[in-house]
Amino acid sequence: MKAIFIAYNQAYGTEITELLEEFGQKGFTQWMDIQGRGGVDGEPHLGDHAWPTQNYATLTIVPDEKAPGIMEALKKKDEDNRMLGLRAYSWNIEQSV
Repeated sequence: MKAIFIAYNQAYGTEITELLEEFGQKGFTQWMDIQGRGGVDGEPHLGDHAWPTQNYATLTIVPDEKAPGIMEALKKKDEDNRMLGLRAYSWNIEQSV
């Protein structure tokens, strides 16, 4: 199994959840209204008067065979909307309960 953590601009709304559903992935944990700033060229998303936008984050655990397709779809979404900001990371799950 793989864990996929996705941090993204709130403007994506439900698009990330819908993307996961397109791959048959139902389970996820989501955090809303979180702050962050990209490490390269992104604007801060701090939820304050100067930088009012915020981020959401989603963590999902997927079968190994689903991970590459989901990561590629997320990459395409980011490439299509570079100014919004989207980062995704995948790693192996050693155990689960």
